[in-house]
Amino acid sequence: MPDPRTVVHLLRHGEVHNPTKILYGRLPGYRLSELGIQMAKAAAESLAGHDVTHLAASPLERAQQTAEPFAALFGLSVQTDDRLIESSNAFQGTRFGVGDGALRDPRNWWRLRDPFRPSWGEAYVEVAARMFAALRDARDAAEGHEAVLVSHQLPIWTLRRFVEHRRLWHDPRRRQCALASLTSFHFTGTGIDGISYTEPAAHLVAGA
Repeated sequence: MPDPRTVVHLLRHGEVHNPTKILYGRLPGYRLSELGIQMAKAAAESLAGHDVTHLAASPLERAQQTAEPFAALFGLSVQTDDRLIESSNAFQGTRFGVGDGALRDPRNWWRLRDPFRPSWGEAYVEVAARMFAALRDARDAAEGHEAVLVSHQLPIWTLRRFVEHRRLWHDPRRRQCALASLTSFHFTGTGIDGISYTEPAAHLVAGA
């Protein structure tokens, strides 16, 4: 008998309502915007007809909301997996980004001392380890079928780089992980033999 083929889709959540434009990280209360809800629906509809038998999400509200249309479409309950949570970040709750002066503020320099770990939050190796464990457990749960795991941009991109045997530190501007995108890991047996990427909500962003 040939080894079973399994696909585990890592889904980034949809757009979040964030009028103050802060780095919300793991803060509670950040939910999807109306556009984000439509993004989640579009992502679910892109897998209509697929054999999805396992569904899990980060405990954060935006991820749980993004999982809801998948639960409705496939008749599944959403399992909460803490390993899928956003990476911790010392700057959460603040406005932090290129062009807002944060990088020039001496008070931030100690936290920014080591971009390779990184020094401002959860180490990339730790993110990769927990995400890879969640990926393997989802493969086991959906063996011979498909699974959807709802997570966040940095954890998903770190997992992809880990599986592709690339260095984990990177330029955040070059991440291929758009809102409501699917990064899909294809297994034959227990081995990963391919990764594919799609953006089923891209038309919504273009029209926003």
